[in-house]
Amino acid sequence: MIGKVYLIGAGPGDPELLTRKAWRLLQTADVILHDELVSPDILALAPFHAQVFNVGKRCGRKLVTQQEINFLMVSSAQSGFAVVRLKSGDPQVFARLGEEIEALRAAGIDFEIVPGVTAACAAAASAGIPLTDRRLASDLVFLTGHRASDRSSGQGWGRLSARATVVVYMPGSNYQELAKQLCQAGLGPDTPCLIVASASRPDEQRHLTTIEHLSQASLRLAPSVLIVGAVAALARSPADEPHCLQSEGIESEVIYAH
Repeated sequence: MIGKVYLIGAGPGDPELLTRKAWRLLQTADVILHDELVSPDILALAPFHAQVFNVGKRCGRKLVTQQEINFLMVSSAQSGFAVVRLKSGDPQVFARLGEEIEALRAAGIDFEIVPGVTAACAAAASAGIPLTDRRLASDLVFLTGHRASDRSSGQGWGRLSARATVVVYMPGSNYQELAKQLCQAGLGPDTPCLIVASASRPDEQRHLTTIEHLSQASLRLAPSVLIVGAVAALARSPADEPHCLQSEGIESEVIYAH
């Protein structure tokens, strides 16, 4: 019998944020192909007999090519195994899901997509802010920071509304370039920005600033997301959390650490 591939979102890292379906499928998997950023606590749910492979990428370093990942999924399913392709966050958001679906369809392999909590939602929830607000933000835009620094593509972000919440996934460390791109897209220099690193994990950190001062941000940890827009200014204040660090420099610039 030919097996099946489950394309599962592992969420931001906290195992309690896994869906019940993801939890169940992980515990019955024969083969697990996981991203680098999937937390050890989630991988610990794998059954003893499962073959577990790290096929992720970190800081531009690929352990396995996308073609090799496709081959492992297809060949494992053809061997009759229940295969879990475990992706950080939600598999449908900046996770190359389309390429893997295409490979599975071409090979005639049955698959199922299991959504997960995406990083934007986890970061906003931890900071105590909404991503949309009928008074402040009527639009929600997800972007990837890789495009901002990829000048060879010739593609920008287009025009961004001042009433939008913009979430930049994988912003990298070149905040000066990010600030430039955001201003070119029409956002003002005083627009609030919130950097959230390792959302939902014990080592989570947050940094509140503005586009104008984004290049001075000292928080350059990964994985991280950048939330830009009026709602970012609603992030919890230092008085709300027992463990926080007040940054030097701009008065509005605050680093929070769990």
